[in-house]
Amino acid sequence: MKSRFTVRLLIAATLASIAWVIVDAMPRHTDHVDVIIAVVVFVVGLIVVPMLVARPIDQFNSVLSDAPIEDLFVALLGLGLGLVISALLAFPLSHLPDPAGVWLPVVALVVITALCMQVIISRRSDVRALAIARARPAVADAEAPAAPPRHRVLLDTSAIIDGRIADISTTGFITGELIVPRFVLDELQHIADSPDVLRRNRGRRGLDMLNRMSKDSATPMSVLDIDAKDIPEVDGKLVQIAQRLSCPIITNDFNLNRVAELQGVTVLNINQLANAVKPVVLPGEEMAVHIIQQGKEINQGVGYLDDGTMIVVEDGQRYLNRDIDIVVTRVLQTVAGRMIFAHPKSYGNGR
Repeated sequence: MKSRFTVRLLIAATLASIAWVIVDAMPRHTDHVDVIIAVVVFVVGLIVVPMLVARPIDQFNSVLSDAPIEDLFVALLGLGLGLVISALLAFPLSHLPDPAGVWLPVVALVVITALCMQVIISRRSDVRALAIARARPAVADAEAPAAPPRHRVLLDTSAIIDGRIADISTTGFITGELIVPRFVLDELQHIADSPDVLRRNRGRRGLDMLNRMSKDSATPMSVLDIDAKDIPEVDGKLVQIAQRLSCPIITNDFNLNRVAELQGVTVLNINQLANAVKPVVLPGEEMAVHIIQQGKEINQGVGYLDDGTMIVVEDGQRYLNRDIDIVVTRVLQTVAGRMIFAHPKSYGNGR
């Protein structure tokens, strides 16, 4: 704050000095008018400078802080290309008769530089692919191929609160880097401070999961100050940032899943992963299960596998609160998940 106010004072003093010199150089002016005008210009400059200089600089710094580093490099490339082309055109244009010879080089500089930056930024994905291809060293057939570049994966609030992502990250199955945007962390803190007990416990669980992943995860995790300030909703921010960084989103939120897929963003859904890695159970397979409750039909008993899969055991009611050996008869896949039907192993023996 002190340095910014000092800059304002210097600019206002400079403007006041210029005004004083101009008024003092006039052949006819009243005594002390130059001093009065200099003071007025100093005060006006002190008030107007923040609106003309400080605020645009703050907005420019905000854009720079939110923009990915790749976009900044691409913009600098477009700027350099535009300056080179403008410099090549400036010499022949400067030989035109005045005023064209004076103004056309300046106009060409502004227009060509802006066009080059716009074209390069719009084709940044092609520029990035070309740069990677050029930078990758040529290797002999006997040498090992170059390691693929690390990629980023965005974490959604629902996936963090769910907690299974912490277990998955410790296994090393996720490659690259887990990214938690600052606004997701702020949302977790807001939920953890909620007066509602359930929401407060969910928020605290999410913060505990982040703390655990930062210590135990085999995949590196970072909290980045990236944001999409023109979008108020967290889901919309995540989708826009995922598009900007060209990375997938890990989530359990059904609505975010649909919205992201409609906009071409890859979604890694933990629920789908959990269903995909459940062990395969075939009819005729034997296993042990603990009967914990009665079924909907007469004499049925119900148990569960370790992954939560329901097992309906015919003639299993009499084994309530007991461990029994069963034989799988059929497997049913439903929208809610998978159900296994079985009967006691001793069923065929009439016992």
